[in-house]
Order: sequence, then C-alpha cells, then structure tokens
Amino acid sequence: MSVRPIRRVVESKPTTEGAGVKLRRAFGFGDTSEFDPFLLLDDFRNENPADYLAGFPWHPHRGIETITYVLAGSVTHGDSLGNRGEMGAGDVQWMTAGSGILHQEMPQGDTQGRMHGFQLWANLPSSLKMTAPRYQDVSSKDIPEVIDDDGTRVRVISGNFWGKAGPVDRVAADPRYLDVFVPPGQRKKLAVESSRHAFAYVFDGSGTFRDASQPRSVRTEIVGSNQSPGASEVGNRSLVLFDSGDEIVVQAGAEGIRFLLVSGKPIEEPVAWYGPIVMNTRTELEQAYAELRDGTFIKKR
Repeated sequence: MSVRPIRRVVESKPTTEGAGVKLRRAFGFGDTSEFDPFLLLDDFRNENPADYLAGFPWHPHRGIETITYVLAGSVTHGDSLGNRGEMGAGDVQWMTAGSGILHQEMPQGDTQGRMHGFQLWANLPSSLKMTAPRYQDVSSKDIPEVIDDDGTRVRVISGNFWGKAGPVDRVAADPRYLDVFVPPGQRKKLAVESSRHAFAYVFDGSGTFRDASQPRSVRTEIVGSNQSPGASEVGNRSLVLFDSGDEIVVQAGAEGIRFLLVSGKPIEEPVAWYGPIVMNTRTELEQAYAELRDGTFIKKR
C-alpha cells in the first residue's frame, strides 16, 4: 500500500449564491481538472437565518449531477418536472440534471436556527449530458454506517467501503462519498483506489493527515463554535487534496475529526462551463442558453 501524498490544503472561501445565501466554497469554477470528475463543493453552514432563508430560487442545470447532504435543518425542493420534497438532517439528494431541469432549493433552520449541509457537483461524460433527469432521494435511515473496533464511524453514501454499499447507485463517475469520524487520538488508514482523484473536507474537530514527507494539520469549526485555529494549524473548513496512492492516513486530534472523503474516476473530457450548465464545447453551452431563452430547455415533461 502507498500513502497518498498531500497535494495541497486550502481553506474554503466565503461567497454568496442564490438569493443571498452566505456559504463557503471549497472549490469550484475555473480549472477544476485536479478534482475531475467533481466540479464544485459548497459548505452551507450558518446559524443566522437571515443569511440563508432567501434560499436558491428557480435556476437551471444541465450536464451535471448535484449531490446535497444535509446535516442540520432541512431543505425543501421543487422542480419543473413536478417533483417536490424535503430533506432533513442526515438525508441525501442525488439529482442527475442530464438534459436539463429547472429547480429550487429553500433551506430552513433547526429549532436553534442552525442550517448545515453540503452540495457537491459531479460532471457527466459527453455520452450522458443529455440523458433524462432523475432523482435519488435517500433518507438518513437508509444510509449504512460502519463502526470499526477503534470507534471510527463511516457513513457510506455512495460506493463500497468496509463491506457496505451506499444506497446511491448508477452514477456516471462511480464515486465513493463517505462521511468519516475518527475518535480522539486514533490513527487511521483508509483505502482509496489509486485510479481515482480524491479529497477530504474536514468540518468538525481537528487532526493531521500524514504523507510520505511531513504531517499536515487541519482544524475546522462547527456551527456555534468560538474556537480559533492554533498557530500550527491550517485554517477552518479545510479541504485536503490528495495526490496518487491507494490509502490516506489521518491522525485525529483531541476532539476527534470528522470529514467527507470523496473520490471518483476522472472523466478526462473538455469542459465548457458557465454558471449551472456544464457541457463539452462552447457551441453546446451557447445552445443550452439559447434554449433557456426560447423555452425549449426542458426536454422531458
């Protein structure tokens, strides 16, 4: 087994999306080839309702899949195909936009006003850009959780891990999406297929990711936390991008560490991208926006 070196550690950046939702973007837009097949990861974590209640009103998607994972609060959604629903804490929605869909997502806080979740965008290969839209709505109770002897807990949202298969399936990038908690003081090796790009996004606790050279420390904050990173720590809400190898090694700090571990098989196709629409060529992108203007964007009703 070879430990994946750390390519870099970055802190997610504040941005505003939708009708004024304040969130943090770990990566997205520009050149995202290092994350292929993934395009964007947003961390919408807030305890001030004024910063998220305006939500994400009607907007289009084509050529991608959006993966929404809610940890606190809820998100109601609706779309141009008549689908309606609500995601609560622990739930996942995996939406394949395919040929095109118009939808909206409206967050609500929990009883303390807290809202926390993630949205990941995964690219579709050219052969599936214009596939029919579909949803995979997954309740928290249907997501398997594996607990190792040392107390490490892993929720398997998609892919296979430690003998469990996640409920999200038939996804083009064949991704593995895990929610991992390593208890205080534990050192853990986690396998990642060498053919995949992989990253970790730490959102609770602290820890050290070790590579062949020297450890790299990360620390993040949770909603309502007043703690600040120490001098030797690398910012809050940190994303760790790994280089090639077939396992990662993490050393949990005094509070333990919780992070998303996401990997996927690169598509390695050209990307023409503007806003929520991702195609392969500029011509395809221009056609998509022309169809939005003339009302022919939705192919399936």
